[in-house]
Amino acid sequence: MKIRIKDNTVRFRLTQSEVAKLGEDGIISSFTEFVDRPFIYAIERTEDTELSAAFIENRMVLKMPATMIAEWISTDRVGFEGQTGKIKLLIEKDFVCIDNTLEDQSDNYPNPNLKC
Repeated sequence: MKIRIKDNTVRFRLTQSEVAKLGEDGIISSFTEFVDRPFIYAIERTEDTELSAAFIENRMVLKMPATMIAEWISTDRVGFEGQTGKIKLLIEKDFVCIDNTLEDQSDNYPNPNLKC
């Protein structure tokens, strides 16, 4: 799982296996190990109807409605967006990059912009 933060926008990008795990378990998380404590970011299934987020201590949690997760894993839908206060939230499937990158992309979704 990747996160990208720019000003008041937070974007989560998940690989195929991460989307499947979210569908099965209702939660997925990762972390970055800082010097004195980890920064944890997670997505949790909720029964709410809108995306929302919370940041408590060193943990950022995107709360994703179960109905969105069900649609996401069973369709070609790329993602969803929402808002929590001033924070714009985006969650997307992670596609293979078109340009060259050293990053492992073996579990990413096929990029629909690639022409074979």
